Amino acid sequence: MPGGSVRKSLGLAAAIAVAMVVTEAAWAQTPQGDAARDFVVEKCSQCHTDSMFRDKRQDARAWEATAYRMVGRGAVWTSDDIKTIAAFLGQSFGPDAPRATH
Repeated sequence: MPGGSVRKSLGLAAAIAVAMVVTEAAWAQTPQGDAARDFVVEKCSQCHTDSMFRDKRQDARAWEATAYRMVGRGAVWTSDDIKTIAAFLGQSFGPDAPRATH
């Protein structure tokens, strides 16, 4: 039914819009409000919501391994990009980082 496809498309668009707003709110609560955060948002939010970072709670070394896996899946990042991503996520979403309140 054509109307069903339109409703599904509109529902998906609304869900994406809500996810983007929620993601930006969670990113704003990270300990670093700087260029590293903006860089990670730019690089990672293309495919992931903040829940992936909040739920994993990995140290910088584990985040670095995760970033290299993303390169294997098509991300185009330099080793310096990966170090920036890993350092930020390890500090902001590591096992010892304070958990964001919603």
